[in-house]
Amino acid sequence: MTFDLIIVGGGVNGCAIARDAAGRGLDVLLLERQDLASGTSSASTKLIHGGLRYLEHYEFRLVHEALEEREILLAAAGHVIWPLRFVLPHERGVRPAWLVRLGLFLYDHLARRKRLPGSRMVELAGRPFGAPLRQDYKLGFTYFDCWVDDARLVVLEALDAHERGADVRVGAKLTRARREGDLWIATTEDDSGRREEASGRVLVDAAGPWVSDVLQDKLRVHSAKHVRLVKGSHLVLRKLYEGDHAYILQLPDKRVMFAIPFEDDFTLIGTTDIPHMGALDGVAISAEETRYLLDGVNHFFRRTAAPADIVWSYAGLRPLYDDGSLQASVVTRDYAFDLDAPHEGAPVLAIFGGKITTARRLAEHALDALTPFFPHMKPAWTKDAALPGGDLGSAGFEAFLTELLRRKPFLEARVARRLARAYGARVWRFLDQAHSMADLGRDFGFGLTEAELSYLHDHEWARSVEDILWRRSKLGLHLTGAQQQALAQALGEANSGGLRRSK
Repeated sequence: MTFDLIIVGGGVNGCAIARDAAGRGLDVLLLERQDLASGTSSASTKLIHGGLRYLEHYEFRLVHEALEEREILLAAAGHVIWPLRFVLPHERGVRPAWLVRLGLFLYDHLARRKRLPGSRMVELAGRPFGAPLRQDYKLGFTYFDCWVDDARLVVLEALDAHERGADVRVGAKLTRARREGDLWIATTEDDSGRREEASGRVLVDAAGPWVSDVLQDKLRVHSAKHVRLVKGSHLVLRKLYEGDHAYILQLPDKRVMFAIPFEDDFTLIGTTDIPHMGALDGVAISAEETRYLLDGVNHFFRRTAAPADIVWSYAGLRPLYDDGSLQASVVTRDYAFDLDAPHEGAPVLAIFGGKITTARRLAEHALDALTPFFPHMKPAWTKDAALPGGDLGSAGFEAFLTELLRRKPFLEARVARRLARAYGARVWRFLDQAHSMADLGRDFGFGLTEAELSYLHDHEWARSVEDILWRRSKLGLHLTGAQQQALAQALGEANSGGLRRSK
């Protein structure tokens, strides 16, 4: 079979393009060498946001587009995306209060808001929002953005692409690709070393931090565009404060840091912006970054966070489009394309930069750029389409959760909420016939059962314990070592031919 598109990279950009293209009637092959969202797309601050701080750099078009996308994504996937209130304590000497108010006014009005409240000024002293903060902070502001389960969003895009006809190959590494006439001939290698060839009319390089490596080493194509790699690291601490609101903190160096409720029992702190010049794999937080994040949070909160409070950390490389900025923190979060379309030979479209919030729009722009090669392609369609599980009904997520608990009263409330958040309406695919927890098979902990494991393995390309515990979920924070070992054994059985359900 000859594909219309061969897409290299199973991150948010690659999966968004695959989804959009498959829905427009194109034959799509998506190649991911490790796991979906295993790189940058699962190492984010997990926000769908307009980018309040980008206003300082006059990136009004980017902020406008991101704010519009925030509304679209919230409607499309209300199970993995939901509103999050941010509290911004005013830090005297960093930005004057009038400038913060002006920025928030613009943020409220640069795009139409349908679902989120506007910003407001708040007194912090003696109020719940101010209780966790040091007493120096008397004045603050609140506004709304959205939380996202980043890795699950990517999986949903891939799932939608697959159900619309895309061939999604996880664990398929592109070793080389060559032009033969008007086609690309791509050679892939799986985990066992088995090689295959696939042909495609257009190749899309959406490899994120590896975009230039794919172009130069695998395709032998030169591009004048580049990405600047910036390492962003995060800490997960034992819960710093009560409440379901987040904090955006203006640091003395004029950067901002977020403190966000995470997985019920923890607080997520991030992020750093460190230029990265080393290897692209195995990126980890440094001791200096750890100190920076702890010092930052301790500058604001009454409760002091120490290294002993760290329960997890993660780091990722942001492939920011290199616009020539001197400082990593001000490099544009916008994106750029490079289309190499020789007079004779198959085209390649390379994607530079981008962010989770604008990936859907990036996909539309990418397919606009490819329209000359596919003149009969169907029009754009994703703006008003729900992602898998996002069809929760007009009453929204909480009503859906109430119905889930009514129909499945044997579920603990916390487990039911986790399942509803992860799968939305797709949860019925492995819960529908269950009348008790026993019907779901062995419970590996926190309600992760054999039925859910089978679903993740069979329908969401989960192949390893890491795939399940740190990307399809964050249950690695909750399961004991023994529980994780039992899960690994069961997953090994699934990978070797079938999961044996407990009696």
